[in-house]
Amino acid sequence: MNTLASLSEFGLNAEFPVNEQCQYLNHAAVAPWPESARKAVVQFAQDNTATGSSNYMQWLNVEAELRYNLARLIGAHKDSIAFVKNTSEALSFVAYGIDWQPGDVVIISDEEFPSNRIVWESLACKGVVVKAVSLKGETPEQHILNAIEQGARLLSISAIQYASGTRMNLTKLGQTCRDNDVLFCVDAIQAIGAVQFDVNECQCDFAMADGHKWMLGPEGLGLFYVRPEVMDQLSLNEYGWHMIENMGDYSRTDWEVASTARRFECGSPNLLAAHALKASTDLLLDIGMSNIETAICERVTYLARALTNQGATLITPKHSLGCSGIITFDTNGHNPIEIWQSLMKDSVICMHRGGGIRFSPHYHTPQAALDTAVEKVAKLCRW
Repeated sequence: MNTLASLSEFGLNAEFPVNEQCQYLNHAAVAPWPESARKAVVQFAQDNTATGSSNYMQWLNVEAELRYNLARLIGAHKDSIAFVKNTSEALSFVAYGIDWQPGDVVIISDEEFPSNRIVWESLACKGVVVKAVSLKGETPEQHILNAIEQGARLLSISAIQYASGTRMNLTKLGQTCRDNDVLFCVDAIQAIGAVQFDVNECQCDFAMADGHKWMLGPEGLGLFYVRPEVMDQLSLNEYGWHMIENMGDYSRTDWEVASTARRFECGSPNLLAAHALKASTDLLLDIGMSNIETAICERVTYLARALTNQGATLITPKHSLGCSGIITFDTNGHNPIEIWQSLMKDSVICMHRGGGIRFSPHYHTPQAALDTAVEKVAKLCRW
């Protein structure tokens, strides 16, 4: 097998000590922080302990730089980015911001993570109809494209499916939505930080992602992108001092909603998480998403070859294999939860998903970790 590019080529070996401790293949769930993120949080904590909020304005500068980083990662303007607690919160802003009419149709796939299903199903009381469309077939978008043309108010789809690793052709979906006057919402949590993702190229109206997966940041802080042309179509359900146009002018009694996506941030920011996520996104941008996507997809392709050589049956469909950071495989009749538990005890950090075991390496995952993980799972599954 070909030798994979290593961290030494980027001069970043010291950033990921996790690779000295285990075979970490779980970035599609919760990622380890880089060393630079840890240092940023330690410095923030030391400053806070020593001098309280004396450096608050500097902390706000870090938050502003993070907003710019996130905008760069998705090809957006910073004013179109709101900070959210998680993907589910952002999806709820969309679901409960639209003026629904009885009979309106929301299209999703039948492989969505619960967050991108439950929020739409909760609108049944408003008369909203949810259509869960199959992704089976050589072209996973085809059934969705057909459903769009039959009529819908909104399509909400994951850029990459969390269990199977199926990667959607967002450009084709976005153009079809635009041609049919359908709002387009993308759950990008399995894409941003792993593959190149551009909101303008895919023509989405909304996109959201947590920072704790491929962006290598903490839980509790993510992004919500809103296309400026549709921002006013979302009514607000949360209000506070932070989401108004003249934020910080506490003497005023009159107010208006902020003209930017900050209108979705009702209260005080999560500055501790912002320091960590700013550091980790600095790293991603310094390396470049093109380089990162190449490195990740090379690792998944390597895993696919190694697993199949051992006799594994892959669950990830061929059309998406090596196109994302996810590869899922069958456990040869063994209970995937039991195999997962055994792997975790043996320092192979992964997850059971889609009826099998899901591996999700990042660009920093060394080849030795992939080889060791394949050897361990092969013994357990007795391929």
